[in-house]
Amino acid sequence: MNGYTIQLLIPFASFISFMMVFLSIPTILRVAHSKNLFDEPNRRSVHRMRIPTLGGLAVFIGFLFTYSLFVDWFKFIEIPFLIPALLIIFGIGIKDDILVTAPMVKLAGQLISVLIVVGLGGLQITDFHGFFGLHPDPFWGTVLTIVGMVFIINGFNLIDGIDGLAAITGIITMISFSVWYFVNEEYHIPTLAAALVGGLLAFAYYNIFSKRQKIFMGDTGSLVLGFLVAVVAVHFSEFNRPDNQYKLLHTMNSAPAVAIAILIVPIVDTMRVFMLRVAKGNSPFMADKNHIHHRMLALGLTHLQISLIIGAVNIAFVIIAFLLRNWGMLKLSIFVLSLGFTVAYVPSIVLAYKRRHFIRRLRSIKKVR
Repeated sequence: MNGYTIQLLIPFASFISFMMVFLSIPTILRVAHSKNLFDEPNRRSVHRMRIPTLGGLAVFIGFLFTYSLFVDWFKFIEIPFLIPALLIIFGIGIKDDILVTAPMVKLAGQLISVLIVVGLGGLQITDFHGFFGLHPDPFWGTVLTIVGMVFIINGFNLIDGIDGLAAITGIITMISFSVWYFVNEEYHIPTLAAALVGGLLAFAYYNIFSKRQKIFMGDTGSLVLGFLVAVVAVHFSEFNRPDNQYKLLHTMNSAPAVAIAILIVPIVDTMRVFMLRVAKGNSPFMADKNHIHHRMLALGLTHLQISLIIGAVNIAFVIIAFLLRNWGMLKLSIFVLSLGFTVAYVPSIVLAYKRRHFIRRLRSIKKVR
């Protein structure tokens, strides 16, 4: 099969995944309503209605079918043990959406899934791309990969707090990674991404725009999405390591830093809320309303406006990182993270200003009276 045919099949794979998810969600909604499988509103919820939470089931089915089918056509070596690991992360997610799972059980399931692709599949970081001249030995490379992947998985789980945000972030992230593989005429990751992006687009329609058939991604969707993104991020770093660059049409010297920029939304938001919780003496895993999207909701923005603004910022970071891809691992990492935290605090700064302005107006009114 020639390259041109493969390039045509990639959007077709996305279309197949889109149709599978688009057509399966109405059936899943009927099951959810008949079995009373809803997300019940609570003090942390930004919704006031009972909404089904099994959208991730449709995304998982669409991805698994499409990826398995089209990768065989392309005759590429699959990422070892990806499907078994994905089945475990799916099982943990679907159990939590239906019965509720203890946090430590969810974490254990994530670790097992990651250990399968890292320990058995050999997917791990083996080069720091010139970061302080360090080169990780196999043990510390494995530890770093496991910690990083679990962090990314939970990052996507945490940003799934408003309509469209996790889906839009996932779409931008997977397309961004895929573009680099595509220009280097490597089509396995673009195939994987197409199978996922197509499903996310179909899910986004119901999640964002549908009034009568609204559905949430649930932990099933956010965990599966986070796991696949984590796998691709590690693969991206290894694909661009220095000793492999002679095989590539286009190269970069700071691949891990570029990956950080692509994943800037879940990385910065997770680090930010963890630091705020610890600073207040709370557990970093204690749920609250300090996420960036909560700050933006307090400013009066809608779910769609927030998701589009954050998505636009994400795209800007991707463009900057690709333009500066040879800037150096350390410099680009510091620049991306510094800029990311600066942008992340803008909603809080604006909100604090509006509150001070409101208080001053209130005091002036009282004086007049």
